[in-house]
Amino acid sequence: MRKLAAENGVDLGSVKGTGVGGRIRKQDVIAAAEAAKAAAPAPAAAAPAAARKAPALEASPLRGQTVKMPRIRKVIGDNMVKALHEQAQLSSVVEVDVTRLMRLRAKAKDSFAAREGVKLSPMPFFVKAAAQALKAHPVINAKINESENTITYFDSENVGIAVDSEKGLMTPVIKGAGDLNIAGIAKATAELAGKVRGNKITPDELSGATFTISNTGSRGALFDTIIVPPGQVAILGIGATVKRPAVIETEEGTVIGVRDMTYLTLSYDHRLVDGADAARYLTAVKAILEAGEFEVELGL
Repeated sequence: MRKLAAENGVDLGSVKGTGVGGRIRKQDVIAAAEAAKAAAPAPAAAAPAAARKAPALEASPLRGQTVKMPRIRKVIGDNMVKALHEQAQLSSVVEVDVTRLMRLRAKAKDSFAAREGVKLSPMPFFVKAAAQALKAHPVINAKINESENTITYFDSENVGIAVDSEKGLMTPVIKGAGDLNIAGIAKATAELAGKVRGNKITPDELSGATFTISNTGSRGALFDTIIVPPGQVAILGIGATVKRPAVIETEEGTVIGVRDMTYLTLSYDHRLVDGADAARYLTAVKAILEAGEFEVELGL
């Protein structure tokens, strides 16, 4: 009996026997051990490896004020309302595994910055893939001429890049983006974004887009139902790249792995672009990004 009590951490002096004359039985020792376990506090949950803290938010001085709408905000708003009123807009979404692309970028970014004089963000890869796919899907890179009842299929990929600035959303244009390599796109993007934020952008640099890309993921959004700008028939939205488990097909079979995943959203004018057209275009962009065949351009 003493051995059983020792094995279960039970003090026999505290056990009340239920046998004849108060004798302690085996069942009494086991019951005391189980009661002690039930009364013991549950172990504390392991703390997360990197506990997140809520951001320190300060109240904006705009709270409670009525101010005049800035001219640029009024122009942007009018254009968006005009586009929604005049177009039959809807959106399609695909999920893209950009793990290979992100690994290539991580491997090349230091040498790229030293060689080209500009940081290598993920954005040029998306612009490159989008512009390349436009060449094979001209219905996405087109314009409806209302008064003439005609369609213009552009022979150049002039890609507008939505840039967030203190004055509002502005869209400078990379002219001939379809003929540029990753370095050319990276330089053009950095230069135009810098001009927007430095208030040095010119009207010519803000005009002439045949297709637009909006990187809503840069602020953490998974995807967005972006609005097609006037004079275009489609806009591509890039969502945030996040790590999550995904199904992977390998030579050994189907497995689950942690992958870098993102959503691409194509909003389009259904008067010209059908759902099948949108799906074919998105599938082409997805295939280019997932293949990640950019080693030559990155010098790898």
